[in-house]
Order: sequence, then structure tokens, then C-alpha cells
Amino acid sequence: MKKQIIFFSAVVLLAMSCSKKLDINPTQSVPQEFVFDNNANILAALNGAYDVASGGYVLGGELMLYSELLGAGDEITWVGTYNQPREIYNKSILTNNSFVANTWSESYRVINICNNILANISKVNDDDRDRVKGEALFLRGLMYFGLVELYAKPYSAGNVTTNLGLQIITEPTVDGQVTSANLVPRSSVQETYAQILADLIAAKPLLNDEIGVFASKYSAAAILSRVYLQMEDYARARDEANDVIENSGASLTSTYAGAFNNASPSSEDIFVLPVTAQDGTNDMWLFWSTGDYGARDGDVEVNQEHLDLYDPSDQRLALFWNADDIYYSGKFRYQYRNLSQVRLAEMILTRAECNERLGTVTGAAPVDDFNTIHGRAGLGTVGTVTLDEILKERHLELAHEGQRIFDIKRLKETIEGFDYDDNKLVLPIPLREINAVGASILQQNDGY
Repeated sequence: MKKQIIFFSAVVLLAMSCSKKLDINPTQSVPQEFVFDNNANILAALNGAYDVASGGYVLGGELMLYSELLGAGDEITWVGTYNQPREIYNKSILTNNSFVANTWSESYRVINICNNILANISKVNDDDRDRVKGEALFLRGLMYFGLVELYAKPYSAGNVTTNLGLQIITEPTVDGQVTSANLVPRSSVQETYAQILADLIAAKPLLNDEIGVFASKYSAAAILSRVYLQMEDYARARDEANDVIENSGASLTSTYAGAFNNASPSSEDIFVLPVTAQDGTNDMWLFWSTGDYGARDGDVEVNQEHLDLYDPSDQRLALFWNADDIYYSGKFRYQYRNLSQVRLAEMILTRAECNERLGTVTGAAPVDDFNTIHGRAGLGTVGTVTLDEILKERHLELAHEGQRIFDIKRLKETIEGFDYDDNKLVLPIPLREINAVGASILQQNDGY
């Protein structure tokens, strides 16, 4: 049963860990020694999928970091010495950027583990089969969504049937074998979103109710809400968010600070990654904290332009901390703390936004949801609210949690003089991936 599965398997970690060397084999492959031939091995493989997904290049930090660096504006500054994140911050990304390449390859590594699990799902014991299938579908959909948001034009750019999305790989491959599964061109943005929706919708009823460190029906609903929001399908985004709010059992922490730096899941966490001295990666701590807390030397600084957005009495402002007249985000101060992927507060603000746009009151009136978040920040309540006020509340509440550039794109805003659909706000397809399968198959993004 799930509770008996060790979240990070040492055997799987050795087999699946990311190599720092150049690898021109298709990265949607899995080592041949990893055999999907019985229940125990497939359960271990599922742990391996979680392990790779939680790595620094994926959910363990970089997916959040890229969004914030692309959407930095004048609110944050990258001052670190690593050139790869600096390229993203400067919107001048090379096609051999190793961070960009490793995020792609590790995401597809997760996808291929899931493909192998799904291809062999009949070998899983009856008691575990639905859950294992649901978790594999969830992780695959989550990886595709993380990739399409960064490596393709946004859904809001239109032309979704012609703009290039991702290579959709649903057949398993093994290490060193280039098969027809690898040699597929990029699907359209619309086709990619259709695959994401199909995976998450199929996963949701197979998953259990328990929110936290494993996929649940409510983490699936939360990601579905994000997907629909990017698609401007406000009714479905609202309904999935409402399902989480009304049925997951999650509740806001009593203080804003209480939602962060926790050694165990908070009441607000819908989906969270555990980070301990033994297992887990927290690259948000690595780049956003300072040497005083064992991290690098404060690679991301929070500028006064961001701090000025807050009311002086806002508890969210108080979470930023000052070191030698430089401000840093207090959300990621400590290394061995859970790294939240989705919080209840986001779902409340999504429901408020969608209800306001649609003129509906599903679950609660927009002003009531706004007041729930605004009031928790110590700012009291208001009698009426506008869409702009809800969107600003979202900006402040979710600051630096990896949603910034995606909100800019779906709202069709500009950032640093770049339009929301500018080529410079899309990551390049890694050169090594194009070399692996051929430029005639895997087409590069415009502008690279």
C-alpha cells in the first residue's frame, strides 16, 4: 500500500539520477536494467518517477525559478554567478543552456517512467492498480504542463492549432534505443493541452483523497484548474478550484508565514515536496536564501519596486527579510523544509477571479474569497472588489512561487518591454535534444 512505499528509493535514485555529462541519446528513455516486470518493480518505478520529478531541475526549484526570472521586471534581480539562470533573466538564452536542457531531459525522463508503468499496469496488484495508474497519469500530465508553459508559446497567443507545443511521447522507450516513439515531431499547442487534460482528467477519479506529498484527486483538480486558467476556460478553472476548496479538507494556515518553511505539510498544502537531510531537493532555498542559512550568497534579490506594492501593515511584507540593506524572500529561507507546489490560497484566488469574470458565485462571492486572503494578511475586509484588485491580490499572495510569467502571459501583459507572446519569453528546445533526433523532426522555437 502507498504508506508502505518509501518516497525516495535509493536503488531508483542510482538508476535514474541525472548525469551532468553531455548525453545525446533521446532523453525520453529509461535504463535497460530497470525492469517493469512485476508489482514490486513497478511500485519502485513509481517512486523513481516522484524522485526524478522532485529534482532541482524540475519541481524542486527550477520550474519556479524560470517563471520568476522571465517575469522579473524590476521587482527582483538575479545577481548570482551562474550564467545559465542569468541568460533566462536577461531573456538571451543560448540553445546549449545546461539548466534549460536538464529541465527538459529530466521532465521527459519522468514521462517515460510513467509510460513504462502505464504499459505494464496489468502487472500491478489489483489493490494498487488504480492508484498507481492514476499517479502515473498525474505525473505525466504535470510534466507536460510544466514543459509546455515554458517551451512553447502561451495558449493566450492564439494560433493554438499551428503554434508548436511538445513532442507527445506516450509509448515507453529504453536506454540507447531510438524508436518510432522518439521520432515524432512537435504537436501543436492545442494537441499538447489536450494530452495534458486527458491525463489529468483520467487520473483524478483513480486517486485517493489524501492531500500532501503524493498525488491525490485534489492535486489533480488543482493542476486542472491551472491548465484551464491558461486556456481562459474560466468556468472549468473555477469548478476545479471549487472542488479543492470545498472537498479537500485543506484550510488556510492562521498566519501567512505559517504556510512556509514547514517540516511537514501544512493545512494549506494541496501538493508538496518533502525535503529532509536524507532526501529531496530545494533549489528555491539554494538560490533565494543566503549563506547565513547554508545557501548560496543570495542569488535572487527582492527590489524595492516589489516591496512598494504592499500595504505597510500587510503581513506578507513582513515575511521578506533584510540582510545588509538587501531584501530576500522569506518563503525559502531554510533548506530542509517542505516545498509547496500548490496552496489552497491559490485556489481561493482562482475561484474569485473566475467568478468575477463570469458574474457567478460558485462556492462563494468573489468579494468573500478576496476577503479570506486579504484578511489573513492582516488587512481587514472590503465591501466590494474589482477584477484588478483580485489580480493584484494574486500577485502579492503568490509572489515568487513560480506563477509570475504564466500570469503575465495569460493576462496578455508586457514585461521589460517584451509582449506576452514574445519569442524571448519562450525557452529554446535544447540543442542536444535536436541533435539526438534530428532538426527535421524536433523543430526549434522561433528566435533561436
